[in-house]
Amino acid sequence: MDAEKTHILAMVREYHRATEELEFVPGVTPVQPAGATLDANDRVALVEAALDLRIAAGPSSRRFERDFARYFGLRKAHMTNSGSSANLLALTSLTSHTLGERRLRPGDEVITVAAGFPTTVNPIIQNGLVPVFVDVELGTYNTTAERVLAAVGPRTRAIMIAHALGNPFPAADIAAIAAEHGLYLVEDNCDAVGSYHHGRLTGTFGDLTTTSFYPAHHITTGEGGCVLTRNLALARIVEQLRDWGRDCWCEPGQDNTCFKRFDYQLGTLPHGYDHKYVFTHLGYNLKATDIQAALGVSQLTRLDSFGKARRANWQRMYEGLAEVPGLLLPRATEHSDPSWFGFVLTVRPDAPFTRRDLEAFLGSRAIGTRRLFGGNLTRHPAYQGREFRVVGELTNSDVITEHTLWVGVHPSLTDAMIDHVTRSIREFAASAR
Repeated sequence: MDAEKTHILAMVREYHRATEELEFVPGVTPVQPAGATLDANDRVALVEAALDLRIAAGPSSRRFERDFARYFGLRKAHMTNSGSSANLLALTSLTSHTLGERRLRPGDEVITVAAGFPTTVNPIIQNGLVPVFVDVELGTYNTTAERVLAAVGPRTRAIMIAHALGNPFPAADIAAIAAEHGLYLVEDNCDAVGSYHHGRLTGTFGDLTTTSFYPAHHITTGEGGCVLTRNLALARIVEQLRDWGRDCWCEPGQDNTCFKRFDYQLGTLPHGYDHKYVFTHLGYNLKATDIQAALGVSQLTRLDSFGKARRANWQRMYEGLAEVPGLLLPRATEHSDPSWFGFVLTVRPDAPFTRRDLEAFLGSRAIGTRRLFGGNLTRHPAYQGREFRVVGELTNSDVITEHTLWVGVHPSLTDAMIDHVTRSIREFAASAR
């Protein structure tokens, strides 16, 4: 059987080589704004897990969680079925009754930014909490410590912000504000795995941090995400919420690892009620599968090289667009070394062209673009009639809504692809004068 498996996996490697992409043809071959970078080892990892029929969470899940937590220097990582689920688990964990007076209660406020992705904000609303929206800067596309501090009010209990397209928000200063005011900090690191701020990895500043492994992100498991923390009490809550809300911590297929399975007294249940079916929280099943985790283990070995490629592609893009009129180019947040998710362009008010013009032209050249997610989220139908508070003007969030897009810098892009993008933008801007 081992010989057959070895033969199958060798054939998988050969199949991967036979299906590698053809030569890039400018204007014909799509230049996608995002996408997974997958090699033969990734394909083999997926097939091997499938051959072993590891269809639920198992040894690859545990290995990935251990290795991913070690990468950040954090105590615990809990893999989930998506980054959105990771955000929901992270914020919901702060509402746990086990936190006593520190728990978040309905009506409490959570500071966040208006220009972002909905799943950073939605868990706030889903838990009966009130989002407090602040604006961001153009260029970095992150908020500032001053804006966050101005938003702290008597009902403020937490801060939940995402690093914008790999560019760190001023996490050190905002973590200091959180500590000074007794607030929780949830760091949405979904777009920024491998980025640094003040020499520290993003994802290490908050009480909880979240990641996404959707194919667009820095590493992928297809679908998937993770919640990480150094706080073991919060980690235990996250695990319970992810695993149906049950009190038991046995791995799937295991029983009685605590040696007290039939010797607990919890709630008003009879003494000795089966601990595998005692529920401490209103939870969900938000686990990932071992097949996903097997791909994650393989991808994680190349996370640093992926970051190096993203930085190089971003720098090549920046140099290629440095003299283009009418465009505001992105910049790194002070004291930061981003592992860039994308290259953001904002069309200036005095430009002789619009964002829509540029978007259409790039599309005609087979160059994919994306908007800066939701732009000003308060303007979307989903948030009409919802309770929220706005501190200051959302002027820049509105500019982003109207005038901003981004193009890719992910590791699958070659120098020829990057040069095709920059050359196309230069030609467009020159023709629009």
